[in-house]
This record gives sequence, structure tokens and C-alpha cells, in this order.
Amino acid sequence: MSSTIQRISTSSKSALPKSAKTVWWLLKIILPISFLVSLLQYLGIITIIASYLAPVFSVVGLPGESAIVFISSIFLTLYAPIAIIATLSLDLREITILALMCLISHNLFVETAIQKKTGSSAIIMFLLRIFSSFIAAYVLNKLLPTNLGVNTISEQAIVYANFGQMLFAWIQGAAWLILKITLIVTGLLILQNILKEFKIIDSISKPFSPIMKFMGLSPDSSFLWFIAQIVGLTYGSVVMIEEVERGEIAAADADLLNYHIAINHSLLEDTLLFVAIGVPAVWITFPRILLAIIAVWTVRIFRKSA
Repeated sequence: MSSTIQRISTSSKSALPKSAKTVWWLLKIILPISFLVSLLQYLGIITIIASYLAPVFSVVGLPGESAIVFISSIFLTLYAPIAIIATLSLDLREITILALMCLISHNLFVETAIQKKTGSSAIIMFLLRIFSSFIAAYVLNKLLPTNLGVNTISEQAIVYANFGQMLFAWIQGAAWLILKITLIVTGLLILQNILKEFKIIDSISKPFSPIMKFMGLSPDSSFLWFIAQIVGLTYGSVVMIEEVERGEIAAADADLLNYHIAINHSLLEDTLLFVAIGVPAVWITFPRILLAIIAVWTVRIFRKSA
């Protein structure tokens, strides 16, 4: 028993320096972006940008005002676009299409930087997610029933009276974000070390190996895929960065995994956020999975023929 406790303690302590380094790296990216977006929203610049994109969104069956939701999702986590959706006059069909787009392209700048750190091209990952969002929305617009339902949430948009109010709200959000990132990143790295110390990762990965092969992924990416689906791309990539730096997953396999999780990640938490406001889970789950599988196999075929 004492030996087991000692191994857990050693594994936990060894994760702390890496955790501190990773948390600092993430915050250096996330905090400036979140402040910039808060400032742009306060100044009304995002609304102006969204107005120019309105014609593009009509192609996928969405009104012009929905552009502001998608633009916000590109810069921030899903809580921001969901809050904006509540202030717009959208029906459930429009919200479902918009939800699918946001699920693919949310927090794009932060997550693209993370995927670059794990060996993938930032430009390719960025464009993949943007184009996938519109392809998925276009197809979903053709498939969804005309009358899916009505919007069940309605709130007033938050309007700040002055810059000080906006800054204070941002500081409050940033403080919570710092705490959340620190706890999740540290917990994940400790868990990873403990699982490796007791050789549990192999036992977790083996049942997923056939699924990985079906999706065009290496069985070695099973654990990383599982983590990305549970905690998302931002936090899941913390574990992935560690695996890549240790050389425990081949660069080509990590790149293929990035193609998949760029389109399809956080099947649990992110999906439930939209289900909670009435969006049917099936319409925002299976399209992402299918599109991710198609993307990976397309890359595999292209590389084989090149």
C-alpha cells in the first residue's frame, strides 16, 4: 500500500512543473484574445463585421444577425455564442444549424495555436474548421425539417454603460478562467502520469483500437482521442502535447488525429451545452463525427497517392 501511495505521489509531483508551464502558455494566448474580443464587442466592431458577412450566412439558411454568433464563437468558448443566441429572434432550426457551426469552429484561434504546437499546420487547421462549419451547415440546412420548433430561451443582451463595467466583467471572467484552466490542466497531467505509472493507458486504449481503425486513425491515438472527446480540444491537447514531446505517438499519427478532433471534439460537454437549450443532440453530433471521418480518410488517400 505504501509503495502504491509513493508511486502516486511521485507521479503527481512530477506533473506540477509541466502543469505550471502549460497553464502559463495557455493563458498567454487566451487572456489577450478574450480581452480583445470584449473590447471589440463593447465598441460594436464585431457587430459591424458580422453585418458584412450576412449574405454568406443566407446560403446556409441563416439570417444575417446570426453572423455575430459565429464570429463570437471563433474567438471565444461556446458560452459566449450561446449567451448571444438567447438575445436573438431565431427559431430552433436556425439555432441547430448555428450550433453545429459553432461546435466545429469555436475558440478557433486558441485551439489552432494548440494544434500547431502538436505538429499540425495552423493554416490548414484553421481553414479546415471554417470550411467544415459551412459545409456541415449547408448540408444540415438541406436535411432539417422545415418546422423543427421554436426558440425556448430569451434574454436581454448585456450592455455595458461604460468601459469600466466592461473591464470589471472581463476581470471576473478571466479570474474564473485562470482557476478553471489551472485545475483542469494540473488534474489531467497528474492523471496521465498516474495512468502511465500503473500501465493503465494500454488497457483503456485497447477497446477503442477497432474504432480508431474505422475512423482512419492509429490505435496509438485511442487514449488521446478519448480525452479530446471528454474534456475538449484545449484541455485534451495538453495531454497530446506531452505525448508528442515524449515521442509516444508518431508525428503523422498526431497530425491525423488533429484533423479529426479539429472537427469533432468534446462530444460530451459542448454537445450538452446546446442540448440544454433545446437543440436535438443527433443533429449536432453525427454530422461532426461523419465529417471528421471523411476528413481523415481524405487526407490518408491523398498522402498515399502523393
